[in-house]
Amino acid sequence: MNLLAAGNQPTLEDFGHDVWWIVLIKIVGIFALLVFMTLFAIVFERKVVARMQQRVGPNRVGWRGYLQSLADGLKLAFKEDIMPALADKPVYFLAPVLATIPAFLAFSVIPLGPMVSIFGQRTPLQLTDAPIGVLVVLACSAMGIYGIVLGGWASGSTYPLLGSLRSAAQMVSYEIAMGLSIVAVFLYAGTMSTSEIVAAQAHGNHLSFFGWNFTGPSWFAILLPVSFVIYVIAVVGETNRAPFDLPEAESELVGGFHTEYSSLKFALFFLAEYVNMVTVSALAATLFLGGWRAPWPISIWDGANTGWWPLLWFFLKVVVALFVFIWLRGTLPRLRYDQFMRFGWKVLVPTALVWILAVATMRTVARQADLSTGEVALYIGVPIALVVLAVLLVASRATHRDTRLAAVEAAAGSNHPTQPEQPEILPPTGPRRRPTGTPSRAEGGFPVPPMDLKVPPSPRLRREPVAPDGSAVVGTGRRGSTGSKEIDDV
Repeated sequence: MNLLAAGNQPTLEDFGHDVWWIVLIKIVGIFALLVFMTLFAIVFERKVVARMQQRVGPNRVGWRGYLQSLADGLKLAFKEDIMPALADKPVYFLAPVLATIPAFLAFSVIPLGPMVSIFGQRTPLQLTDAPIGVLVVLACSAMGIYGIVLGGWASGSTYPLLGSLRSAAQMVSYEIAMGLSIVAVFLYAGTMSTSEIVAAQAHGNHLSFFGWNFTGPSWFAILLPVSFVIYVIAVVGETNRAPFDLPEAESELVGGFHTEYSSLKFALFFLAEYVNMVTVSALAATLFLGGWRAPWPISIWDGANTGWWPLLWFFLKVVVALFVFIWLRGTLPRLRYDQFMRFGWKVLVPTALVWILAVATMRTVARQADLSTGEVALYIGVPIALVVLAVLLVASRATHRDTRLAAVEAAAGSNHPTQPEQPEILPPTGPRRRPTGTPSRAEGGFPVPPMDLKVPPSPRLRREPVAPDGSAVVGTGRRGSTGSKEIDDV
């Protein structure tokens, strides 16, 4: 790290001393930047997917269709706002807000650049920072789950409730994998501050391999590749993006947790999803890709990491990360829900735990035994990697043993052809029962959502009134309304 870069690198002591109008400029600037990045990401996604599918894409609104996302936002703002009759009105209105506000708050600790001058005031190109800055991002992303869960429940419909339950399980499990993936970054950087993690990647990594000394890359994506891969997979599941967009799977749940939302409230859910994409992409650039510092060979230029130039390098990295999101959506099919959850709990989480143990062991042995980087990698890293690969291989073969044997028998011409599945015969009365011989969901059958699921009624809603002829009257969803007679037995 050269002296010029060190002088421009913000530290924790540089935060908390800005005048009020500098703070206001940063807040408005970050808000406008995230809204602009959302509009850009929407039209960028439609253009890239159209290119992958050999289509034209949006080309009518604005120059070559680049104002299409702005037109869509205005259309959503002025569309009719439909309120479901059985919705819990306060929670129904609050859910999109709970999903959107944490997405904006998470960007407050992301470093966008070095120390700059704004109207003569020296200030970091970052709103704020803390010794636990990364944990602020994780806390804000966890708060967004409440908006999705409450939105699905408050809609008063079956499919949104199923989507919100899926989202709760999915986001909690992949939040764990995402949190574990960055523990190794904390071990290497020695801090949880976002600005100091960027500083830890500022200089080259001095390596020694059996007496041969050289300077290697300092990005944690190269030094900690397993952490980087786990983080990339986990954030795709965390943001409900394809192929992990199961909470809003239109082939199964109509539209998922936001099925009953329209107009501006649907736009808030849409905004929260794309702001979360930008936030996790910015966090990936901060933790693994050197932050706002210029990549090689641009970093050879002395002025690459000074002034406002780092803002350009930072957002180029964010755009590349957004392209990966779009690439996955245009390439991979949607996973089945049980496969997705099994992958998170049985692959990502154990792999992250083993990787943390391996990184901690390598760093401890290197310090205690005074070994070089090459010796640690050869004597400790390689054996651990071989053991982990062997365990994963054995576990994979054991998991897919039945499928593999069935495929071999089918290829060789099995003497026991598969019998056609008998149609399910339901009794004329009584509860629905699964016929004997067909596997249940717990035994490996295809996971079918319960179609007879009933949404719990809101305690704020009155019970449905009964008409004079004894027939039920459709509820209006209004609180405090009284009918001719209320049902006592539900």
